[in-house]
Amino acid sequence: MKLTTKGRYAVTAMMDLALHAKLDRVSLVDIAERQKISFSYLEQLFRSLRQAELVVSSRGAKGGYMLARDAKEISLADILIAADEKINLACGGGNTCDDTQPCLTHNLWTNLSREFFEFLNSKKLSDLVRSRHVQTLATQQDVTQIGDIPIQISRY
Repeated sequence: MKLTTKGRYAVTAMMDLALHAKLDRVSLVDIAERQKISFSYLEQLFRSLRQAELVVSSRGAKGGYMLARDAKEISLADILIAADEKINLACGGGNTCDDTQPCLTHNLWTNLSREFFEFLNSKKLSDLVRSRHVQTLATQQDVTQIGDIPIQISRY
């Protein structure tokens, strides 16, 4: 399994949204600026995330996105599945392998796929954003420059 840009960006955007959840609604423009992701690409991703009921949106001047449920209830697997990532590590033996006529390594890859999914499902969005590394980077992203003086942007 190779994680595509779509999956990586979906996780990054959801982490950004979780980090800024106290702001109420978060605009895609803000996420795009902080994470250096194309706005139009984020629009496509958030369409999938909204359909998977991971985020909710509102329109208008104070519109934006929010998590649809608590970050403790959203797993890494949920996000990757919403982004249409393939989490299956099956042997993919083509015409020579399937569940009815398995190849020699079929059970190995099937079991590994199950364990990998369980691992991704156990990693909650809340766990990801609590790490010291993520918190440090998020703080740095919320600092801007006015002249030569760095200032902290307070959104509370």
